[in-house]
Amino acid sequence: MEENPTLESEAWGSSREWLAPREARGGPSLSSVLNELPSAATLRYRDPGVLPWGALEEEEEDGGRSRKAFTEVTQTELQDPHPSRELPWPMQARRAHRQRNASRDQVVYGSGTKTDRWARLLRRSKEKTKEGLRSLQPWAWTLKRIGGQFGAGTESYFSLLRFLLLLNVLASVLMACMTLLPTWLGGAPPGPPGPDISSPCGSYNPHSQGLVTFATQLFNLLSGEGYLEWSPLFYGFYPPRPRLAVTYLCWAFAVGLICLLLILHRSVSGLKQTLLAESEALTSYSHRVFSAWDFGLCGDVHVRLRQRIILYELKVELEETVVRRQAAVRTLGQQARVWLVRVLLNLLVVALLGAAFYGVYWATGCTVELQELPLLKLGVNYLPSIFIAGVNFVLPPVFKLIAPLEGYTRSRQIVFILLRTVFLRLASLVVLLFSLWNQITCGGDSEAEDCKTCGYNYKQLPCWETVLGQEMYKLLLFDLLTVLAVALLIQFPRKLLCGLCPGALGRLAGTQEFQVPDEVLGLIYAQTVVWVGSFFCPLLPLLNTVKFLLLFYLKKLTLFSTCSPAARTFRASAANFFFPLVLLLGLAISSVPLLYSIFLIPPSKLCGPFRGQSSIWAQIPESISSLPETTQNFLFFLGTQAFAVPLLLISSILMAYTVALANSYGRLISELKRQRETEAQNKVFLARRAVALTSTKPAL
Repeated sequence: MEENPTLESEAWGSSREWLAPREARGGPSLSSVLNELPSAATLRYRDPGVLPWGALEEEEEDGGRSRKAFTEVTQTELQDPHPSRELPWPMQARRAHRQRNASRDQVVYGSGTKTDRWARLLRRSKEKTKEGLRSLQPWAWTLKRIGGQFGAGTESYFSLLRFLLLLNVLASVLMACMTLLPTWLGGAPPGPPGPDISSPCGSYNPHSQGLVTFATQLFNLLSGEGYLEWSPLFYGFYPPRPRLAVTYLCWAFAVGLICLLLILHRSVSGLKQTLLAESEALTSYSHRVFSAWDFGLCGDVHVRLRQRIILYELKVELEETVVRRQAAVRTLGQQARVWLVRVLLNLLVVALLGAAFYGVYWATGCTVELQELPLLKLGVNYLPSIFIAGVNFVLPPVFKLIAPLEGYTRSRQIVFILLRTVFLRLASLVVLLFSLWNQITCGGDSEAEDCKTCGYNYKQLPCWETVLGQEMYKLLLFDLLTVLAVALLIQFPRKLLCGLCPGALGRLAGTQEFQVPDEVLGLIYAQTVVWVGSFFCPLLPLLNTVKFLLLFYLKKLTLFSTCSPAARTFRASAANFFFPLVLLLGLAISSVPLLYSIFLIPPSKLCGPFRGQSSIWAQIPESISSLPETTQNFLFFLGTQAFAVPLLLISSILMAYTVALANSYGRLISELKRQRETEAQNKVFLARRAVALTSTKPAL
């Protein structure tokens, strides 16, 4: 193939002009060309006063014009409208930039239209609000330290713990304002019904008669019976007042809505990171090597911390790349063998889960049958909790052994372990709730002898809401005791054994890694228990707040005292999206028994704010009927087709517009990617052409 002589002469002429002295050639100087390189921009971002590449060599030749040009560039950057915290400069340069912008804003504040001034004021207020909220986040430095020493996956666990703590604090504040405060403002709550008071639905006397021993008091504390059964801790304590009933029900819906919105917000932010990491929009290695460093860091501690974080991210990329390359070179027979192994392992997982669920159902059924044994009363009360804790302690390690045999990447293994463990934990809770539903509704048979009179099993469960709240209270308390026992009786003794026994035995006994999937699922399980039981045990979010505070400091102490960095890491972006997604699943599961109890099961006739109603929801239409007629018509209009159909149409139009906009953005992104690939190919071609022309220069 013949080469174009014209093109070759033009390229050679350009090369000779470039190699000629600067006075003899036209075009930009070496300093101005190098000043446009990303490396020169990186130097300028270190400090606004750093000179670009090649400035010192050509300063004398240019007569100071390069320094002047660079000063103009620097002044342009100093007038950057971005906030000072977004500029990768040292703190001193950022402070000077912020002061300069403040003085400039004071000068131009009086100029411009009124709309511009309000827009600037709104932007400033928004920035200050974000900075204030960011400064109020607790344990920010602790999370950075954990991420630098143990990886971003471990940091995501503590970040999720902090998020759940926020949810419980909000639920506790709403509970105090909408439940406890109206109860005490309406007068002293009445006491429990006496033993001589009877009704068609039997009698109910939660207080113990006679002298109560210390053992009985301890049993009541652990089981929620006795003096705790008729206290603000449980549903049955609250009196039947119409306004209290409405605020009680609105509190439950408000907590669920707030939790849903916050979890969705967290999931969407995690989804952005996951899509960016999973898509190959950024070259993983070059992005972390050239763009992950923060030039505003000051101090050796922060520098080493950032180095460790980048190191962990690179390790994750390298490990997953190795697994993907191994999967890409598999033959058809190897692929078939891998899929056969996966099918067999999943059948084994299904069998283990089925056995665990049957055991939980059996333990819940035996609780009622063995209540008459006084010596085993405490153990019988905690039998479902003990069995669930035992299953959750034994099966997750088995799942952890199975996951590496399936040939997935580390991040995919974490997802499968989480899916199986969350199915085990949440399904065990569902089986427990199903067993309780079977006892409350007589197996769904409203014509049964025990349920025919009142609609629920009033002989065994005269206040079934309190009994359900007691079960959730025991699950929460037993989970806390299990965490404390594991930390004090297993993890810390292992670390002591590592120090007392040198050699391989000590290393084997003392080497512990922080198991992120198990710990995360423990948090989600505990929060799901709280969501299920908060309606029947209103103080449960407050108890869970205290538990999570203790758990944070206990896990932090355990992490830094007994655990070593994980030998195999995983991508934190997947965790930031998947953890809230599993949390959203727990919220959805917890809403099913709550909504079923509100709409379908008749409330207890002897306790609670809804006593005497046909259903818990019946209090809402009754309260609406007492409102003015205009308000009633408006509220009833919201439930008619005249409101629902236009709302559905508007929602459909907005959804179609959003989908069309997303598709157009997707096509634009694809086109930009193709242009980027073309530009890269052009640069490679030009570089090869320049090398070829340089090598042929002696011949010419």
